[in-house]
Amino acid sequence: MKVTFPHCGSAWVPLKTLFDKHGVGCVVPPPTSKRTLTLGVAHSPEWMCLPYKVLLGNLIEGLELGADTVINVGGPNLCRLGCYARLQEQTLRSMGFNFEMVIFDWQEQQILGLAKFIRRLLGGDKPWTQIARDIRHGIFGQLRLMEELEQRVHWVRPRESEKGAASKVCRSAGDRVAAAHTPEELKRVRGELFSELDSIPLDPQAQPPRVKLLGEFFVAIDPFCNMDIEEELGKRGVEVTRAAYLTEWAKIWLLLQAVGLGHDHKVKKAASPYLSRDVSGDAMQSVGETILHRKEGFDGIIHIMPFTCLPEIIAQNIMPKVTKEHQIPVLTVIVDEQTNKAALITRLEAFVDLMERRRRHAPLTGQR
Repeated sequence: MKVTFPHCGSAWVPLKTLFDKHGVGCVVPPPTSKRTLTLGVAHSPEWMCLPYKVLLGNLIEGLELGADTVINVGGPNLCRLGCYARLQEQTLRSMGFNFEMVIFDWQEQQILGLAKFIRRLLGGDKPWTQIARDIRHGIFGQLRLMEELEQRVHWVRPRESEKGAASKVCRSAGDRVAAAHTPEELKRVRGELFSELDSIPLDPQAQPPRVKLLGEFFVAIDPFCNMDIEEELGKRGVEVTRAAYLTEWAKIWLLLQAVGLGHDHKVKKAASPYLSRDVSGDAMQSVGETILHRKEGFDGIIHIMPFTCLPEIIAQNIMPKVTKEHQIPVLTVIVDEQTNKAALITRLEAFVDLMERRRRHAPLTGQR
């Protein structure tokens, strides 16, 4: 068996470790690229969103490299994510690939289902204690380290004296963390990575504007899909804080939902005057978090979404009222295969100018 799976931000890191450690053949697709997207677009319905097309392109490239087993996810039917796995399976078979698709429905199966899912992929005979250790090491060890590193990089980028130094450390992290198969190795890698970041010279005079990046989960966490928006803002002296992280998603959907808790009630309460019910996807989080983050002193919000994403279209149409009533600038970025990076950068630069101008006038208006 040779397993392949989509990249999905840093999710490939613990998956590669899991299969390498247990001697299961693993094919990590090449880093997502224009070729990946071209393959996905060529074999997708036109109306499908960018995440679908990118994930399909990842799977095509993995199967081209010899994989015979595909890992995919199912989800709630209110979002088209619920159609992804079966539609992609039909498409891949029509292209002539011979494979088995194994689907994890995270909303229905949660943490116990994940343990059974992993045990099956590893041959079905691993002790449950080993499976539990693997989940803990992968999600709350490796994945959490990747995210803590990203958060530190977001802080360093707008303050670094040598532009690009933090990004260089970040780009090397995936392979280094994936090679850490034990907690001891992971601790060593963690120390090395943060030591490298801490050694980067900083500008002591820097006072970067603070932006919250939120919106549809996949494009928010995937650098290719969002056209490196975090790095581009960092180059322009902006500190980015992202709302979406895989470990937070895992905590909510795999653990809290299993005991009847679920999403943060503060987000729902903040969104309730504008959105009285969950319309699936991340729409409620986009609206609620915009309001909450304004109160936390952020200078601006970037709301990112794939073209045709129905939940985020709902959120987008609510944003003008939220912006007016809570006095915070919101830049909505819509991405698909036609989006031009140069045009995006022009919009980001204008948004940065807007935030800096508001900062200069803050003492006069009493607002940030």
